[in-house]
Amino acid sequence: MSADHIHNLKELLREAGHPDRSQIIPLPTSGSNRNYYRVVFPENNIPASLIASYNNDVRENIAQYSFTTHFISLGINVPEIYARDRNYHYFLMQDLGDITLFSLLNNVRSRTIEYYKNVIDDLVKFQIQGIKNLNLDVAYPVKKFNMRSVMWDLNYFKYYFVKPLNINFDENRLEDNFFEMAEQLLSTETNYFNYRDFQSRNIMVHNYSMWYIDFQGGRQGPLQYDLISLLYQVRANLSDDTRKVLYNHYIETLNNTLPGKQEMFEKHYTDFIYFRLMQVMGAYGFRGIFQRKAHFLQSIPMAIKSLSDLMQKSPLSENLSELNSVLKQISSLDYHIPPENDKGLTIQINSFSYKKKGIPADITGNGGGHVFDCRSLPNPGRITGLRDYTGLQKPVINYLGDQQEVSEFLRSTLNIIEQSISNYQKRKFSNLQVNFGCTGGRHRSVYCASTIADYIRSKFTDVIVKVNHFEIDDSNQRTVGV
Repeated sequence: MSADHIHNLKELLREAGHPDRSQIIPLPTSGSNRNYYRVVFPENNIPASLIASYNNDVRENIAQYSFTTHFISLGINVPEIYARDRNYHYFLMQDLGDITLFSLLNNVRSRTIEYYKNVIDDLVKFQIQGIKNLNLDVAYPVKKFNMRSVMWDLNYFKYYFVKPLNINFDENRLEDNFFEMAEQLLSTETNYFNYRDFQSRNIMVHNYSMWYIDFQGGRQGPLQYDLISLLYQVRANLSDDTRKVLYNHYIETLNNTLPGKQEMFEKHYTDFIYFRLMQVMGAYGFRGIFQRKAHFLQSIPMAIKSLSDLMQKSPLSENLSELNSVLKQISSLDYHIPPENDKGLTIQINSFSYKKKGIPADITGNGGGHVFDCRSLPNPGRITGLRDYTGLQKPVINYLGDQQEVSEFLRSTLNIIEQSISNYQKRKFSNLQVNFGCTGGRHRSVYCASTIADYIRSKFTDVIVKVNHFEIDDSNQRTVGV
């Protein structure tokens, strides 16, 4: 927690007339670069708490401030901004608590349709009333859903999801397909407020009402995108029957509010489902594969399943042949999350290459585990008769097994690992990650990971041991954390 942020927040709190005696608690971050804090005041203070935020992107903050003021004037439930610093870096905002629509549904799934219908009513208000007299000059990064912004999202998908997963494609033909798809999307009406990330994690439940956050990236745009963001949110996992009921409710509400738009809305609805899913996959790739955030890594298999289901039920236009090829390859990936041991400790042992994929991410939320560098050990990859084998094959196993340096290395690592296993079991931890890395990820790291895994299985019969060799496993099988 930056001392500068705390100092600046305390100054802003003092200027806004709040008590000096307050506790500033950092809140977890997820898909943005903003820092959030909960400010808790002494007993009997009104309000009892508020939310403080810091964001270095001034233009985004100005959009948030302007949009907030506008939506509040329309009676839409968005958190009030109580104060800001003169440079638009720090905000003090209404505290809506910690319950999101997403978390609420985990406990009261039977009321999903009721809650979502209320949200859809508010969505139509955002889209149709919210755009009127909205100052789009402050919209950031763009004021309108246009060719440039569509291509940004499609290339976001390409660079942060398709390429990291080594999907085969002709880049020129794929770009042609992107352009064709963008033209299809832009042929619909785009005169409404496009919230951009209208999904259940951005909907707070406060005082028995729904409240809405993270709309600062909004712009003028189409109607379809936001409904799809809500109904096809990957982790919400709404059933087809539920989506159908909610879709019909949206159409009914839209017809009552703005008659004559149903045909336009339906024409490219499926195209927007694909578009939103690709945008989301780009975000999962960036936040997960590159930034290694567990929540996003855990979402990747769900996104792939959603894509596979969509392609079976509503195939994309055959004219987009290269894009179809890319999506089919993605949908066929066995990209999985290592299973958890509900009754004890699961140990994930990985071999990897420092020069290729790098240290595997920990998708359990545990923050990471042991990393052992095998590059100081004798290298079979430099021996002509051994380089074409791997650490799972007898020639390399026999060679490394005869090396005293390797035996000493394994004894040392085992002492450390065994200590962690015993401690983790006493503390009832559920996950431990152990990584072995070498230059190419095919010989020394594989041998060490496999040898350690066999030893742990033989000594600790009450744990689950999972092994993943990132550079030699079947190329069609991706384990979260590449």
